[in-house]
Amino acid sequence: MKLNEIRDNKGAARKAIRVGRGTGSGRGKTSGAGHKGQKARSGVSINGFEGGQMPIHRRLPKRGFTNIFRKKFVEVNLDRLQRAVDAGKLDVKKPVDGDALVAAGVIRRQKDGVRILASGALKAKLEIHAAGASKAAAKAVEAAGGKIILPAPAAAEAAAEASAE
Repeated sequence: MKLNEIRDNKGAARKAIRVGRGTGSGRGKTSGAGHKGQKARSGVSINGFEGGQMPIHRRLPKRGFTNIFRKKFVEVNLDRLQRAVDAGKLDVKKPVDGDALVAAGVIRRQKDGVRILASGALKAKLEIHAAGASKAAAKAVEAAGGKIILPAPAAAEAAAEASAE
């Protein structure tokens, strides 16, 4: 094969339609833009314009707000922890916290804390330090012989919820 023999596959490149080349071409005179008006001109940007009627995005009321103080937690499932333990990336003897999870490659960054969720099974006995955990995850970790340690306010709320039930 030589450089001068290289060709596109048949039908790979379509020829562009040349506009404004006479009425016989089918794209002559107005070049497919119709007659006059805003849309016949270049630089048209009328998305959402409704002919002078108040556009729907201005007729409908605004709803809700964005809470700028909302905490963003990284969610980690139990099966992800178990895979990291099986791969030897997490040490069972040391406490598992956000720094250990980042070092093991389980999470990319801690954000506002790590929250443990109960998807999957955990066989390893782990001491997990996290910002939060679902009730099912806490039960699963304790069933495996480990424990979840939450920050003081979260632990107090969890104890209050447990006593209320």
